[in-house]
Amino acid sequence: MLKQTDALEIVSQNRSFGGRQLVCRHRSETCGADMTFGVFLPPRASKGPVPVLWYLSGLTCTHENAMTKAGLQAHAAKAGIAVVFPDTSPRGDGVADDAAYDLGQGAGFYVNASRTPWRDHYRMYDYVTRELPALLRETMPVTEMQGITGHSMGGHGALVVAFRNPETYRSVSAFAPIVNPTRSDWGRKQLSAYLGDDEAQWAAYDACLLLTEQGWTGDILIDQGTDDQFIDLLRPEAMAQAMAERRQPGQLRLQEGYDHSYFFVASFAEDHVKWHAERLLSA
Repeated sequence: MLKQTDALEIVSQNRSFGGRQLVCRHRSETCGADMTFGVFLPPRASKGPVPVLWYLSGLTCTHENAMTKAGLQAHAAKAGIAVVFPDTSPRGDGVADDAAYDLGQGAGFYVNASRTPWRDHYRMYDYVTRELPALLRETMPVTEMQGITGHSMGGHGALVVAFRNPETYRSVSAFAPIVNPTRSDWGRKQLSAYLGDDEAQWAAYDACLLLTEQGWTGDILIDQGTDDQFIDLLRPEAMAQAMAERRQPGQLRLQEGYDHSYFFVASFAEDHVKWHAERLLSA
């Protein structure tokens, strides 16, 4: 049952596929800003706690994009799992920003920034792995069983978060993720801005490097469109090589003719939700 507290404001709620789609706001101590997130609670949540699938969004997105475009709710309602849609960065007056679309607000890259002017607010890694899950368990009918997925920059975040926290996440997947940011213009720019020029510090946020070094405890599902206009920046071939060298169980599926849009995400959303549900509900 939903527990309203002084720490959580429910901005809106709508009936959706027999469950409820909420938009919530809270003051984040981690990010030093007001943060907004969406959460879908399936019909089964009215009878007791359910597992959680985290969906991390990509560059320029808010909590709203995937919540309204990815079509996850219908599949999550059938599977009996909740889906959480965090924002991609802190926002608001006093939060550092940049004129470019791929740095600053809307482009947190799911890292803990250590350089000025970013370090005071841009701590999205701690936010999505610690603060927001704790708030969710305090206020929502969810269990500690968690899976994580995401798209593009969010796919990067999902893989990194899971690989670094195998004891916390039972399943991981991604849609067109940035898999090797230390070797991509979508990554080197942001990692140098947020973390500095010491590339040794960047490795903790590179999924290919993490997988090569330590592997992953389960299997992995990644979908990538062959007509993705950003495929050279995403570097799926680097992940294929890392999985092969590590002999990592999983699938990297090249989907013919699909691009980088939410039409691509929505086309394979059911596959991913079912895949996570099988692993989250089997414990």
